Amino acid sequence: MSLCLDFICPGVVSGKDLHKIFFVAKKNKFALAAINCIDTNSINSVLEAAKKYRTIAIIQFSFTGSIFFVGKKLSFYKDKIDAAVYGSILAAKYVHEVSRYYNIPVILHTDHCTKEYLPWLNILLKENKNYYNLYGKTLFTSHMIDLSNYSIDENINICSYYLKKMSSMDINLEIELGCTGGEEDGLDNSNISHEKLYTNPEDVLYAYDKLIKISKYFTIAASFGNTHGVYKSGNVKLSPNILYDSQKLVSYSNNLLNKNPLNFVFHGGSGTSDEMISESIKYGVVKINLDTDIQWSFWNGILQYYFLNKKYLVSQLGNPLGEDKPNKKFYDPRIWLRYGQKSIINYLKNIFYLFKCNNLV
Repeated sequence: MSLCLDFICPGVVSGKDLHKIFFVAKKNKFALAAINCIDTNSINSVLEAAKKYRTIAIIQFSFTGSIFFVGKKLSFYKDKIDAAVYGSILAAKYVHEVSRYYNIPVILHTDHCTKEYLPWLNILLKENKNYYNLYGKTLFTSHMIDLSNYSIDENINICSYYLKKMSSMDINLEIELGCTGGEEDGLDNSNISHEKLYTNPEDVLYAYDKLIKISKYFTIAASFGNTHGVYKSGNVKLSPNILYDSQKLVSYSNNLLNKNPLNFVFHGGSGTSDEMISESIKYGVVKINLDTDIQWSFWNGILQYYFLNKKYLVSQLGNPLGEDKPNKKFYDPRIWLRYGQKSIINYLKNIFYLFKCNNLV
């Protein structure tokens, strides 16, 4: 259907174009898959899948994922904030360069910046400004601030400050209202009180009314029982009607003609039923985060390769073809890493069809 071909160019997307994409997404009832990446293997897998199935890739980096990109031990030799900054910048520059060769649009995002990690974001915004002054566009399309464990007043006051800075550089801000359960990237909400997993629509209205006075370039990760990781069916009770109620309240309170004014983000999308995905998209979810299922897909591809070839993988010499036969072509990292990449690509094929975001460009 090539819904976005007319206004989205290949390469890293701007904040303004991001909201054009989200407008089209809500109108046509699709969402984009946002993938947490930690290295060039995961980045290249997402880009290849997006190219193959003609969609817009969202590549995002967490704080610890950014550190891992430049080497986990670097944070022991340098301050961890510096290591995360260095990793995010190098990863972003890599995506800027390589996306031109894949010839597809890419949304670049940083994930779950907690209050402790705001110094990371502060430096990234300076780098964004430098990049903007040089090239007329920023390194990143969007940044997330997660202050969901703080009061709504403190959360929105801090987010308002950053939205002012970001909007001047054409960067989108993603905020979180209510907490995502489970544990991911060092954020452990596995023992959080049940009520915090469900956002109050009144809080969504409060956030909207404060932020819209500054800029329209923000998205909201509202919790409706979301949990990071994969969980047994029935253990997590999702209530996407919270999104519907929030849309209705904001639209009514502000006398908006648009009955679906909010751009929602679904955190903890791994392991969610097809029905819940479809319902959340209907209520304005335009971005769905995936991490755990991507990790499993990559590992499972390598695991299946091992099962198929394990007799060739226990020594450098010696296999069923002879005692002195070399096994180099079996343990070459380019071989088994490629199996992991292909497994991610096959998983994303199904995700793109489920989210109805294939054939966009």
